[in-house]
Amino acid sequence: MRKTDVIIIGGGQSGLVMSRSLTALGVDHAVLERGRIGERWHSERWNSLHLLTANCHSALPGLPHSGKDPDAFMPASDFASYLGSYAQAINAPVVGTATVTAVEREGCGYRVSTDVGQWQARAVVVATGACDVPFRPPMADALAPTILQVAPADYTAPDQLPPGGVLVVGASSTGIQLAEEIHASGRPVTLAVGDHTRVPRRYRGRDIYAWMDASGMLDDPALENGNLEAARRQPSLQLVGGPTPRDLDLAVLRAQGVRLFGRLAGLDGTTAKFAGDLERSTGASHVRMQRTLKRIDDFISDHGLSAPEAEAATRVPFFANGGDMTLDLQRGGISTVIWATGYSRRYPWLKLPVLDSCGEIIHRGGVAAVPGLYVLGLTFLRRRRSNFIDGCGFDAQDLAPVIKAQLSLPARQVA
Repeated sequence: MRKTDVIIIGGGQSGLVMSRSLTALGVDHAVLERGRIGERWHSERWNSLHLLTANCHSALPGLPHSGKDPDAFMPASDFASYLGSYAQAINAPVVGTATVTAVEREGCGYRVSTDVGQWQARAVVVATGACDVPFRPPMADALAPTILQVAPADYTAPDQLPPGGVLVVGASSTGIQLAEEIHASGRPVTLAVGDHTRVPRRYRGRDIYAWMDASGMLDDPALENGNLEAARRQPSLQLVGGPTPRDLDLAVLRAQGVRLFGRLAGLDGTTAKFAGDLERSTGASHVRMQRTLKRIDDFISDHGLSAPEAEAATRVPFFANGGDMTLDLQRGGISTVIWATGYSRRYPWLKLPVLDSCGEIIHRGGVAAVPGLYVLGLTFLRRRRSNFIDGCGFDAQDLAPVIKAQLSLPARQVA
């Protein structure tokens, strides 16, 4: 059995920035990764995916993207390579192909079991991230077996899908990107639209994330949010990265020929039922966008900044009508359903009383309910940008001193 002060579970961006922060404080630790460094970026991303944030907002502390256009959007495969370079640059003590099977209390610390051995540690950081297990709603079990069901983590390109139309469920960033790509391949696409957040890719001369960063929006503190759980459930922004900055939203998709329906409300064999809430959800999305743009406008005005006036098109609401509807998928030529419905977190190996009724780790700003257990990389962990690539670094810098302070306590105080 090997011993160390801290075990970090997960060798993606969150685990690596925590490793860097602990190294800076002289804390002995090991990073356990189930596969390669940044495994999900290697094996659970589709071929054409680019980061949603520009390179200037996608670097980890201590290693800028050398030679990269700061305003360009890196392919996901390049970011996977970047993570490997980052691990080397910070000399991270990564143990690869080590799948964690159990984390249990042992004395005043923890025993961490993997398929390649066991560790004893005084503290554990769960850095497996927010994009863990693709969420598939219970209604999926009622879909006829003749229709293929695909999660975005298993999708690579349109040519892997069988001939026929595709129903994409979910209209956040993943859903709209897949809908556009698959439709462009010649397959007719139907998009089931639930709650979503529309924003322009660029606004008043700058990328929308650049404005959100400058205005302090990304640093809104989680612990001061009036409805934190609602904030954590907010869908990702309707954005696309790529060689050329451009808007991708429901209006663009409809103009391309994608059919828009309301929220998928039920399945029975090949019959799909859609709720008549399309007008409500598109209207609510417009209100959210205007709230975001107003905060940026106020920031520009309050600081006397020079910026172009907003284009009139960004203020034009997009309302799509659609009542209750039933569709026979088979008769409609739909052979595939893609569940772009987000992710859930699963911790079957976490043998500790720290999970709520939904299976999420109970924490406050990354500090879990049992001494010596921490979490990093979750949505709105400490601030709005917590689950963004550059956000986990800020959270790691906050949490690392807390971990070191806990390690310095007498054993009876942390038991």
